[in-house]
Amino acid sequence: MQRFAPGEPRCSRCALRVPAGTATCGRCLVSPPPFQHAVAAVDYGFPWDRLVLGFKFHGALDLAGTLAGGLRDAVARARHPPPDLLLPVPLSPARLRERGFNQAWELARRLGPAADPTLLLRVKHTPHQIALPEARRATNVRGAFAIEPRRRAAVAGRHVAVVDDVMTTGATAHEITKVLQAAGAASVQVWVVARTPRPSG
Repeated sequence: MQRFAPGEPRCSRCALRVPAGTATCGRCLVSPPPFQHAVAAVDYGFPWDRLVLGFKFHGALDLAGTLAGGLRDAVARARHPPPDLLLPVPLSPARLRERGFNQAWELARRLGPAADPTLLLRVKHTPHQIALPEARRATNVRGAFAIEPRRRAAVAGRHVAVVDDVMTTGATAHEITKVLQAAGAASVQVWVVARTPRPSG
């Protein structure tokens, strides 16, 4: 994947592409997200969107290693402090039954032994974010995530990376970060294979 997706300069806070030599985009300078860093391997667009959709919705698990490898390379280029925990964005039980696997976990478990699929829970079943307009995405995931009640101490003081396949508006990442910070996380990063570019205009 690295051969066909050379690293592009990206905002260290939200992972949107920026001009060379720019560390943080203007929007994040004015209104930074709650997470400390974000990393993306590629923009969500052709041909990477086809690979991600095939992996996520059509069970192409053979792509997991390639996508995780691209993300691993992007993380290495970003040179952010290494996390203590890698937490995949969880699916609701209903969504997990429907899909048969959690794509975020398939990525996270290939990124290192710190991956833990049981610490972060999805406690509310929600419609697919992809089907919603930007204005509704934040409300759609509000209250959807929680730390496993008996393991809250595992988050306190720890540096956490949240792993997912795609970040579009960042609503899911924002909501999960708030949950982790409430449990005492020292810092939160967001690692995604693909970042949806901001619409032009």
